[in-house]
Amino acid sequence: MEWVLGVLVGVSLSAACGFRVFVPMLVMSIAVHSGHLEPASGFEWLGSWPALMGFGLATVIEIVAYFVPVVNNVLDVIATPAAAIAGTILTASMVGDLSPVFRWILAAVAGGAVAGGVQLATVSVRSAATPTGTSGMVSAAEDGAAVATSLLAITVPIIAVGLLVLLGVFLVKMKHLRLNRV
Repeated sequence: MEWVLGVLVGVSLSAACGFRVFVPMLVMSIAVHSGHLEPASGFEWLGSWPALMGFGLATVIEIVAYFVPVVNNVLDVIATPAAAIAGTILTASMVGDLSPVFRWILAAVAGGAVAGGVQLATVSVRSAATPTGTSGMVSAAEDGAAVATSLLAITVPIIAVGLLVLLGVFLVKMKHLRLNRV
C-alpha cells in the first residue's frame, strides 16, 4: 500500500513539472535533503548538495526566462520533453517497492504523461495570452501553480491529485465550450 502513496506523490510532482520543470525537482530535493521525504533506493542523490544547488539555479533561470516573451516560446519547445522526462524521474523516485521494470513503465505512463499533458496545456494557454500582452500574468500563475502543487504533493498528495483532476475537468469543459462557440 505504501507504493500507492508514492505514486500519488510522484504523479503530483510530475504534474507540477508541467507548470515548471525545475520547481518540483527543487522542492523534492529540499524535502529529501531535510529528511521530510525518502526517495526510492538509488534516488538519494536528489537530496544531495550538488542536486539542491543545481535545481535551485535552474529554477531561478527558468522562472526569470519565462517572463521574456521571445524566450518563453523557445523554452516551451525544450520544456515539453523535459517536463515528461522530469515527471518520469520524479515518479520513479517515489515508487520503490515495485520491480524496476514495472516502476519505470508506471513512471513513464503516469508521471511522464501527466507532466507532458500539463505542459502542453500551459503552452496553449500561454500562446493564446502572448498576443494580448498577458503572458507575464500567465507565467506568474504557472510559477504559483508549480510551487503550490509541489508543496501539496509533498505534504498532502491526495489533495494535490484531487485538485489536478478538478483542473483537468475544468480545462476540458473550457475547451468544449470554446469549440461549441465556433
